[in-house]
Amino acid sequence: MTARRRRRAPPAEPEYRPGQLLDWSNGSVHWSSRELPCRYCGFPTNLRDSRMKPAHKVCAEYALAIQAAEAQAAYRQEGPA
Repeated sequence: MTARRRRRAPPAEPEYRPGQLLDWSNGSVHWSSRELPCRYCGFPTNLRDSRMKPAHKVCAEYALAIQAAEAQAAYRQEGPA
């Protein structure tokens, strides 16, 4: 007799809290002496994302949270492949 697999409940909706997604502790990668406008909010920043584009950490995390929520909504709409 084979065991029956139970379907897992979908994960709870993640709540976005600033500071929980990205680790920018390596200053040599995420810091520049030149201020440029953030790619998300437009305010000046010395911080750089992983692609070396100017971005505040909080702005980048917020953009990732929105992207993840949109992907989750699309997945629920279309269903698993």
